[in-house]
Amino acid sequence: MTYFSSDFTLGILGGGQLGKMLLAETQKWDIQTLVMDPSDGAPARVGAHAFIKGDLMDYEAVLNFGRKVNVLTIEIENVNVAALKKLEAEGVKVFPKPDALQIIQSKATQKQFYADHALPTADFQIFQSLTDLKEALSSAVFSYPFVWKKARFGYDGFGVKVIKKLSDLDHLPDECCIIEALIPFKNELSVIVARNALGEIKTFPVVEMEFHPEANQVEYVICPARIPESVRVKAQDIAVRVAKAFDFVGLLAVEMFQTQTDDLMVNEVAPRPHNSGHYSIEASVTSQFEQHLRAILNLPLGDTSSLCAGVMVNLVGAEGFSGDVVYEGIETIMSMPGVTPHLYGKRQTRPFRKMGHVTIVHQEVSEARKIAEQVKSTIRVIAT
Repeated sequence: MTYFSSDFTLGILGGGQLGKMLLAETQKWDIQTLVMDPSDGAPARVGAHAFIKGDLMDYEAVLNFGRKVNVLTIEIENVNVAALKKLEAEGVKVFPKPDALQIIQSKATQKQFYADHALPTADFQIFQSLTDLKEALSSAVFSYPFVWKKARFGYDGFGVKVIKKLSDLDHLPDECCIIEALIPFKNELSVIVARNALGEIKTFPVVEMEFHPEANQVEYVICPARIPESVRVKAQDIAVRVAKAFDFVGLLAVEMFQTQTDDLMVNEVAPRPHNSGHYSIEASVTSQFEQHLRAILNLPLGDTSSLCAGVMVNLVGAEGFSGDVVYEGIETIMSMPGVTPHLYGKRQTRPFRKMGHVTIVHQEVSEARKIAEQVKSTIRVIAT
């Protein structure tokens, strides 16, 4: 199939910032694109050859959209899988594969998948409702604290809560959920794996993630992770095992906990380009977005090695500000060497909304991390 400068069309379900950054790579290769998103103001709208407004969970909308393209991919997990399966049966190439996506969409089925395939993960239990969980807590002995997670539609820290006592469950949604043992970890790591339909597979370097203590959002991504070589090898091996178990095609981010004894446990996966790979735009030979394209188009996978150390700082809306966005201090950080801001095209800010990120590159990871701290303290996402 001829992808470049032809009538071939790539469809992308979801028009957020990940779609916007993916489109930069499709433009580089002159690939025709069609994007669907429910929002008129979707960031990816301006970069696509054509845009369709539509509900990603609506069966008919997804089906009709998919019939207009040759290859279909996603930039968000919450899409109608039944429609994807129908499109796949009709001959449309859909990546990630709908069967894998269906498992990943629910944290409950995702966790059970790890257990069934002997992949290391925290101990867990699945409950069909919060009511069932409360009944179990009243009749059995559980060790507090533990972690409660919504089975579906959790994101960026929403839908996750540490439970220290029974009353902490008050006001949580009465729906399918899981509880997990609270892991006393010393690092949260991520490995991005790319795999094409021929089975060629490559991993990006292991990265280290530092989280905001209140919002539970990633604040910094550090590449390379400051971990022993033995842990690096183990993390990449586990990530490859996860991708192969899913028979995955595309880009898969595998998030893990590194325990105090350097054991690794899979936390969850993202079947698409991921926040933990944004550093790769400036710091890697091949960015995660180009690699995703290579994987879903069954092209040779690119070189995943780093050109230098990279640290990514998330830009989120400051607390107390909602409205038309202002990036206070952006000119100052742009004067710093090795600093590149990426703004996602969202005109309205609100507390903790992802509005962009900043990449810092340096030959030394310790220096990149220091500059990242300066960036974090300088720029604020506020409103007029």
